[in-house]
Amino acid sequence: MLKIGLTGGIASGKSLVASRLRELGAVLIDADVLARQVVEPGTPGLAQVADAFGPDVIRSDGTLDRPALGAIVFQDPSRREVLNGIIHPLVRAAAAEMLAGVTQGGIVVQDIPLLVETRQGSAFHLVVVVDAPEDLRVQRMVDDRAMTPADARSRMAAQAGRDDRLAAADVVLDNAGSREELLTKVDSLWNERLVPFAAHLTQGTRAPRTAGPVIAAPQSDWSAAADRLIGRIKAAVPDALAVDHVGSTAIPGLPAKDVIDLQLAVKDLQTADRIAPLLAAVGFPAVPGVTGDTPKPSHPDPAGWQKRFHANADPGRPVNLHVRVAGSPGWRYALMFRDWLRADPEGRALYEAHKLKLANEYAGDSGTDGYAEAKEPWFTDVAWPLMEEWATRTGWLPEPYSH
Repeated sequence: MLKIGLTGGIASGKSLVASRLRELGAVLIDADVLARQVVEPGTPGLAQVADAFGPDVIRSDGTLDRPALGAIVFQDPSRREVLNGIIHPLVRAAAAEMLAGVTQGGIVVQDIPLLVETRQGSAFHLVVVVDAPEDLRVQRMVDDRAMTPADARSRMAAQAGRDDRLAAADVVLDNAGSREELLTKVDSLWNERLVPFAAHLTQGTRAPRTAGPVIAAPQSDWSAAADRLIGRIKAAVPDALAVDHVGSTAIPGLPAKDVIDLQLAVKDLQTADRIAPLLAAVGFPAVPGVTGDTPKPSHPDPAGWQKRFHANADPGRPVNLHVRVAGSPGWRYALMFRDWLRADPEGRALYEAHKLKLANEYAGDSGTDGYAEAKEPWFTDVAWPLMEEWATRTGWLPEPYSH
């Protein structure tokens, strides 16, 4: 199944997005609903809350006095942490029980207001954040919920800041406009990204790439996107010795195809084959037929350049995932190439010129295979001697198990 984490600040419009996704066919798991259910009368959750906060938060009919509890936790962050420590594990367990009943190929949306605060992003294939300017959210709470501006800002302050939510987002739905504009964005997300993603995930296939090479200006979000992907891979694959952002998008200031290249280091190729289903389950199916890199002169044995290659099933974020043996020549080359270009402006300029020249030559292709093949000799004939000289001169050594 495709698992989507949905979040957003209070009054951002998250509930409207959740409702629309359910109408379109998603299985909706609402953390707020579950949070109420786990503290209903007679539940272990309610008993734990009463033990932690005293009898005054329980009404005479045995139900939770939410305003009384809210008055405590919204004024004292330490008490809020105590409450979260009770509620969140119970909600996660209830959500897991619901997930177990979802059929293969389904799209599950978990509506989690505190997804960022509880650091659950790596548990999902995508995190969708509904966003709106803070002043607009305050006005909505004043108009729609009869809050004072001070109360509204107090509620906002109890949640993660806007910058933190945006940093956790794979998809941002801007809700600064009308209701109809937001619903249109949700429909486009569903049809153009979520439904194809779910299909590729079920089939174990990568999302197709049908355009020729397009070199984009450096993007400020490449590094953050790589970090989110690395977090998901590490959470899913205990045998990963390291996951590194490599390739052109890992080099600040370098124009590149909008493709994130990652390198996953493993003990041996048997491990690489064994973890292939785990990678496919989190959205990175294996690509058949790609089993190695081109050997370089100082290590001519092809055995040192063997790898496994995976790519993303998500049509909205192209990713190449190279699974290589830690310490192998291929693993070392990827890290050295990245670090050389980060440190050497002249080498970076040479590579940029080469990429732009070939991208122009192959712009009319329906894919990037021709571009990649034409680019390959440069890595051996030009890059290899320059980066080897740089590594020797600077004493460069790879950090074997870092990200």
